Amino acid sequence: MTDYAHAYSADRSLYGKLRRRASKLLYRKPAHIDGQTRPLLTFSFDDAPLTATTTGAEILETHGFKATYYISAGLMGQDSHFGLYADAAHVRSLHDRGHEIACHTLTHIDCGRAKASEIALSVDDNQKLIQSLGMKSSETFAYPYGDVSPQAKKVLKTRYIASRALHHGLITTGTDLNQTPAIGIEGDNGKALALEWMQRARATPQSWLVLYTHDVRENPSPWGCTPEALRELAATAEHLGFEVITFAEGARRAA
Repeated sequence: MTDYAHAYSADRSLYGKLRRRASKLLYRKPAHIDGQTRPLLTFSFDDAPLTATTTGAEILETHGFKATYYISAGLMGQDSHFGLYADAAHVRSLHDRGHEIACHTLTHIDCGRAKASEIALSVDDNQKLIQSLGMKSSETFAYPYGDVSPQAKKVLKTRYIASRALHHGLITTGTDLNQTPAIGIEGDNGKALALEWMQRARATPQSWLVLYTHDVRENPSPWGCTPEALRELAATAEHLGFEVITFAEGARRAA
């Protein structure tokens, strides 16, 4: 069983704090969000647990929405605390139905601590495996664990049009597309937090909100959500008039 999330511990050292501070200043790609009449919203799923590709996708498709799935292809078909990960057939099916297949490194490495050469190899090998399924190379990326470093941003800036992190916020003009914010639909307060940020985005039409989660099931992991929560968020997005797009589409507009 793959159990990396339980074993993960963020680097709280002085070096780790300085690294994260430097990452916010270096290798930036400023976004340009303008000309919109309504805010943008992206639903995304990290690691692609099977329930995200079945239950999660079905809920969003009911509303005509497409999502972004960040795939660590080296984990496909394995078991984990999220349940089974999607296998190659499920990933290919998502692609065929119009969802975005994005990169999350081959085996979910910590890009905050890894060397530039390790990051480059991991994302390139992940892309090769994704392409072997008959899909094009991913346009966007998400940092595993949300941890970032200057060396990671330097490697990824030339490979992807945007890379998503985990700090809270809206994407507006000037936001770094190489380290974008996102809001997690996870834990006991996940749905309420997402609804709060949807209201903030609605009050800021020149903005783009990115939501993320992992598994979607009745008894989710601490990093997942229930089907009921996702249904309510999707219905709210439709009711509030969000334009729901994939992360790649948002990045293309903001570039």
